[in-house]
Amino acid sequence: MSGRLILLRHGQSHGNVERRLDTRPPGADLTDLGREQAREFALSRGRRPGLLVHSVARRAAQTAEEIGAQFRLSAEEFEGIHEVQAGELENRNDDDAIAEFNAIYQRWHQGELTVPMPGGESATDVLERYLPPITDLRLRYLDDHAWTEDIVVVSHGAAIRLIAATLAGVESSFVLDHHLANAESVVLAPITDGRWSCVQWGSLSPPFYPEPDAHPVEDALESVDPMG
Repeated sequence: MSGRLILLRHGQSHGNVERRLDTRPPGADLTDLGREQAREFALSRGRRPGLLVHSVARRAAQTAEEIGAQFRLSAEEFEGIHEVQAGELENRNDDDAIAEFNAIYQRWHQGELTVPMPGGESATDVLERYLPPITDLRLRYLDDHAWTEDIVVVSHGAAIRLIAATLAGVESSFVLDHHLANAESVVLAPITDGRWSCVQWGSLSPPFYPEPDAHPVEDALESVDPMG
């Protein structure tokens, strides 16, 4: 099993520029910089992926479109791999909304999976819709010893971090302290018994040590991009 799963956060969107909790599809378009980031990701890889898929959100589809153009590869839309749904916090960019989103997200990574965003999803909801398409990709492709190519999944920052932590057992404080910038990825390699190994997180390689001084809510409030 030499093919890997590359969970790629989309390029910069207009919602990101405005610091909005833009989670409900179809959502905002990419900026010109976001399209450039997608092309740079493709150029940095060199190796053509065997499969390119994206969520139903515009920014993910447009990121995949730019990547696919570089490799002359058609992208496929997948249901279920969109961003964590913020519910009543949708499209807000005030500090109270950003703090509430990230405080609940922190609780998820500390084991409180059933706590929902106000009027939105819980971690359990996200996992129940996101894990089946990932499992399907593994069964159809990555578990086939004849398959040697990577699969690029263009998705969303908060959802990717939750899924990667769940599948590969990445330590929760590390996950909370290491957001993904636009067009950054988490790379998972399938290993025995249906398990996964995280072989790259953004620019970092394992081991992924605990972060005793992680302050995810404060960091989000200070960040120009709290959804990463």
